[in-house]
Amino acid sequence: MFRRSIRQKIVGIAAGLIVLAVVTSLLSMVLAGRVGHLLDELTTRYIPAYADLARVNVRSLERSLAMRRMMMAKMQAPTDESYEAARKTFDELEPILNREAGDARKLIAAIISDPSTPSDNAALGRLDDRIDNAVNDLLVRLNAENKALLDQLEAKDFSAAKQTMLRSDALRDEFNARIDSIRSDMLTQVAAAAATVMSAQQRAIIISAIVTAVAAILGFLFAMMVGTGITRPVMRLLEGTREVEAGRLDGAITITTEDEIGELSAAFNRMIETLRHNQRIRETFGRYINPRIAEGLLEQPAIAVTEGQRRVMTVMFCDMKGFTTLSEGVTPRGLVKIMNLYLSTMSEPIHAHRGIIDKYIGDAIMAYWGAPFVEEAEQTHLAALAAIDMIGRVAHLRKELPELLGVRTIPTDCDVRIGIATGEALVGSIGSEFMMSYTVLGDTVNLASRLEGANKVYGCRCLVSEATAAGCAATMELREIDRLVVVGQTQPQTVFEVMGRKGELTPAQTELRQHYAEGLAAYREQRWDDAARAFDAALATAPGDGASTALKARIEGFRKNPPATDWDGAWHLEHK
Repeated sequence: MFRRSIRQKIVGIAAGLIVLAVVTSLLSMVLAGRVGHLLDELTTRYIPAYADLARVNVRSLERSLAMRRMMMAKMQAPTDESYEAARKTFDELEPILNREAGDARKLIAAIISDPSTPSDNAALGRLDDRIDNAVNDLLVRLNAENKALLDQLEAKDFSAAKQTMLRSDALRDEFNARIDSIRSDMLTQVAAAAATVMSAQQRAIIISAIVTAVAAILGFLFAMMVGTGITRPVMRLLEGTREVEAGRLDGAITITTEDEIGELSAAFNRMIETLRHNQRIRETFGRYINPRIAEGLLEQPAIAVTEGQRRVMTVMFCDMKGFTTLSEGVTPRGLVKIMNLYLSTMSEPIHAHRGIIDKYIGDAIMAYWGAPFVEEAEQTHLAALAAIDMIGRVAHLRKELPELLGVRTIPTDCDVRIGIATGEALVGSIGSEFMMSYTVLGDTVNLASRLEGANKVYGCRCLVSEATAAGCAATMELREIDRLVVVGQTQPQTVFEVMGRKGELTPAQTELRQHYAEGLAAYREQRWDDAARAFDAALATAPGDGASTALKARIEGFRKNPPATDWDGAWHLEHK
C-alpha cells in the first residue's frame, strides 16, 4: 500500500471508508429485513390464525343461539317467519365456521412449513391436530344432533327436542371448550412469536451498533495507518530540514515509502550528500584559500575586481629565527613536521585577531588587515595584538619541537621576527587567466618585509612602522628604535618596537625604554659619550638588549668615522 502515490492513498482511504459504510448499511438492511420478515409472519399468520379460532368460537355460539330461536319460534310463534329467519342464520353459519377453522389450519400449516422463521412446530402441529379433531369429531357429532333436533322441531315433538337440545348443548360446550383451549395455546404461540420479533429487533440494533462501532474503529485505524504513512515521512523531512538549517549534515532520512514523499526524501538525501561533499571541499580548500576571502568573494563579488583598489592596509611579515640551523640534518619528513607545527602555532593568533593569511613563503608568513575584512580604525591594534600573541607562543613552540623531532634539545636561538607596516596598498584579485590570488601589493608590503629583516640588526622581535605605531599607540606599549631608510626606499621611517599591551610593562622594561630614549636623543645630536652612557644604563637594566648593543656599536664607528655634516640621524640599511 505504501508503494502507491499519495493520491492513491487518499483515494484508498475514501474507498475503504465507503466500503465499510456500505458493509454496515447492507448488514443493517439484512437485519432489518429479518425483523421485517418475522414481523410479517406475526401479522399475516399468527394473529390471523388466532383471530380465525376466536371467530370459530363466536360462530359456534351464534349457531347455538340461532338453534334456540328456531325452537322458541316453533313452540311459541303462530307463524313460521321467525323460524325461517333463524333457520337461515343457522344454515349460513355452518360453512363460515368450517371455512374459518380451515383458514386457521392453513395458516398454522404455513407457519410450520416456513423454514426461514423460528417457530415451535411441534406445538403448532398439535394445535392443527386438535382443530382437526374438534371439527371432524365434535362438530360432526354436533351437526348430527342439530339435524335430529331440526327434524323433531319439524314434527313438533318438543319433548324429544328438549332432550336433543340438552345433548346438543353439551356437545357445543365441549366444542367451545376445545376451541378455547386451542385459542389459548395459539395465543401463547403468538406471544412467543412476538417475543421472537422483539428479540430479533433488539439483536439487530445491538449488531448494527457493534458493526457500526467496528466499522468506525477500522476506518479510523485505516485512516491513521495511511495518514501516518504520509505524515511520518513528512515529519522526518521536517526534522532533516531543521538539521540542515542548523548546519548538521551528518544525518540522512530513512526512506520508507516509494511515493512522492519517498522520492522527495531520496532527493533530500542526495542534497545532503552534495552539501556534505561541498562542505568537505570547502574545508579542504579552506586550508589553501582563506575562508573569509572565499566568503567575501561569494557574498561581495565587487571585491574580486581585477583592477584592484587602493586602500589603507596593515601588513605583517613573520619569519622564524634560527630556522636554517634547526633544519640542518633533519629528514624531509621531520622538516615538514617542523614547518607545520611552526606555521600552525603562528597562524592561530592571526586568525584569532581577524587577520588574513596571504601566503606562506618557506618559513615566512605574510598576513594583512584591512577592508573589507576589518575596519580601518582597528587594523593596527589587531595586528599588534596578533604579534604579541605570536611572540608569547615561542616558549611553547620551543617545548614542543624536541618532542616532535624526538631530540632532547633544540638550538636556543629558535625565535620569531615580525615586521608590521601600515599604509596605502593595492588590493584586489591579481594573477592570470589560469590562477588568481586576492592579495596586497605596494611599498607598504615591501616596508613590512624590510622591517621583519631589520629585527636582525636591532636584536628585536617585532618592529613596526611609524603609521602602525601611531594607530596602536593608545593600546600598546612602544619603544622608538631608530630612523631607517630600508632597501628600496629613499625616505627615512621612524621604527618602533612593540613591547606589550598598554599598562603591562614591568619596571625593568619601563626603565629600559627610558634609558634607551635618552641614549637615542643623544645619539641623534651626536653626543656620543652621553649616548654611550645611556645605552650602558639600558644594558645594565636589560642585559643583552639588542637595540642598545647595536647603537652602542654604531657610536664606536661614528667616533672613528663621524657622519656627514648634514646627517639627519637616519640609518640606511644595505641589506634586506
